[in-house]
Amino acid sequence: MKRLFAIVAAALAAITLAACSGAAKADGPSAGGSDHNAADVTFVQHMIAHHRQAIEMARLAATRASSPQVKQLATQIEKAQGPEITVMTSWLDRWHEPAALPTAHMMSGMTTGGASSMPMPSGMPMGGGRGMSGMPMAASPSMPRGSTMDGMMMSNEDMARLAAATGRAFDRMFLTMMIAHHRGAVTMATAEERDGKHPPARRLATSIRTSQTAEIGEMNSLLAKI
Repeated sequence: MKRLFAIVAAALAAITLAACSGAAKADGPSAGGSDHNAADVTFVQHMIAHHRQAIEMARLAATRASSPQVKQLATQIEKAQGPEITVMTSWLDRWHEPAALPTAHMMSGMTTGGASSMPMPSGMPMGGGRGMSGMPMAASPSMPRGSTMDGMMMSNEDMARLAAATGRAFDRMFLTMMIAHHRGAVTMATAEERDGKHPPARRLATSIRTSQTAEIGEMNSLLAKI
């Protein structure tokens, strides 16, 4: 786990350096937005919301988890994704795009093909307003009310169930939900690698896909032991 965290930290440091370099050239050609496209904006906005919810889930582990490994994993997730939010927010500032997602048509363009298309993970529910648990999908606390993100975010009901759990029940629920959550991130990252234009965003997408795929394997192994 320490080795994985070191790899993620190194990748994020490189991405941050690239972002700072880009910011330093804000008066140049890139300031006009020619260095990014709609897929980049969609990826960054949705990944920020996704990361915020992951951090919200991870913070519950400090007082509710019984497994030291689950607590360590939660800390690892928060430490990795917090700085990534900062980097992605800086890109949106440069692009003059809002960090907050629009309150309607949140997934517009993500399932209809084209440059910003982001397919749902295999086996995850599509449409019908249902979250990863199969429960009705409501706006997450990390999402604007009235929005949905099928297959990508936990529902309010999922989050309430997780917050109410403790001990081994929490550990298993946390791992199960976080595995599904990570799969959503991997899907978004893969779409950004394919459709995005902004090099630092595409590098971040690769880092997210690599690190979260590894964490999915780690969590599956841990889940089998709890």
